[in-house]
Amino acid sequence: MTRMIKNTDALSQTQARKDALRIAEVAYKSIDTRSAISSAVSIKDDVLTVADKTYTLSSGKNVWVVGAGKSSITAAYALEEVLGDRIAGGVIIDVEDTGNYLPLKKIQTFIGTHPVPSEQNVESAKHLRDTLSSLGEDDLVIVLVSGGGSTLLCLPKSPVTVETEIAVFEELTDAGASIEEMNTVRKHLSLVRGGNIAETAYPARVIGIVFSDVPGNDIEFISSGPTVRDNTTVDDALAVIKKYNVRALDGLQLMETPKDDKYFARVRNELLVTNTRALQAMAREATSLGYIPKIVTDRFSGEAREVASQVLDELDNAEKGTVLLYGGESTVTLTPKAGKGGRSQEMALSALARIRDDELLMPFSSDGHDNTENAGALCDNITKAHASEHELMISEYLDAHRSYDFFTKLGDALITGYTGANVSDLIIALKNRA
Repeated sequence: MTRMIKNTDALSQTQARKDALRIAEVAYKSIDTRSAISSAVSIKDDVLTVADKTYTLSSGKNVWVVGAGKSSITAAYALEEVLGDRIAGGVIIDVEDTGNYLPLKKIQTFIGTHPVPSEQNVESAKHLRDTLSSLGEDDLVIVLVSGGGSTLLCLPKSPVTVETEIAVFEELTDAGASIEEMNTVRKHLSLVRGGNIAETAYPARVIGIVFSDVPGNDIEFISSGPTVRDNTTVDDALAVIKKYNVRALDGLQLMETPKDDKYFARVRNELLVTNTRALQAMAREATSLGYIPKIVTDRFSGEAREVASQVLDELDNAEKGTVLLYGGESTVTLTPKAGKGGRSQEMALSALARIRDDELLMPFSSDGHDNTENAGALCDNITKAHASEHELMISEYLDAHRSYDFFTKLGDALITGYTGANVSDLIIALKNRA
């Protein structure tokens, strides 16, 4: 079995580490995009099945595939494997070009930037929107929605520019706004977010295949809900902007999202992969390794340092041989001149000074990219020893938000590369069995 974690051997210095890495490996395998698509989508004669729902493809009915997010190329490739020549065409936007080993035949591929949007994203989103703008009742559109799609679906309406959006979201990110708050604003800044893909595709039938990276799995906020009737308003977006005292207001003009029910009458959204799937797989693997697993939550949130402190409180009180499992997404409120790091690495670094000798903490990103090429980090007594050997001060790196530099120097970062999946972040908190 091919490993997702590329540096497993280098990290496997204790049995606890080996076990934690095996549990993480199973998590990655459980959310594999190609497997999820091939299990959920099938076609026989003229009947298309998606997540146990059937659709008749009558003569002359075209199937189109569009999508945006970190799973989109992989999912599109899997759809082409299943549907073949039934696909008339389409456009997908991803963050990494995997076309060399996942070549698409019918669907155009565009590569955008993430986490900061660019004109590249705008041009890609235009192509996607244009593909949908002339469809009719006999067309069927499969929309692949996955984490990262909000940034990729950047298509502002004049006078708003991509630079305006960048400035607004830099302020919201630095202030620690939640994903729901961020996407409330995003939905009112783009012609392809907040139900706008459903409106553009109307009157075609639309099937949204959704891979959730949002804690709680509210599809309205996953990639800013491009196929979902938006329940937020311009006033809600303005309230977020006011709450965080956003100053980058030059040229900012919000637009209302589609509210007419007719645009959504022929839309069905299927939530295909969530972090619950990963958590359950991790729990089964922990049991097979002789541990007592407990899924604590699938929606942790808050500052990364506060989440780490809460997890350690729970781990300190756990029985020997317990594995606590968490899914969700934290935030990091940055200080001026902040260094390079990510949510999971910041969490691991903030826990390091306090972690006990019989404990291990491993926060990691399901997409393999914790705002850096590292997926996450290991935090245990071995990490402490490495820090001592390298004479690195934990507080110095933590204060400067330089978690990437810290764990890279120590060799205690997880490295996977982009996984082609994204179900937010995961945490393994393990107490040794003996």
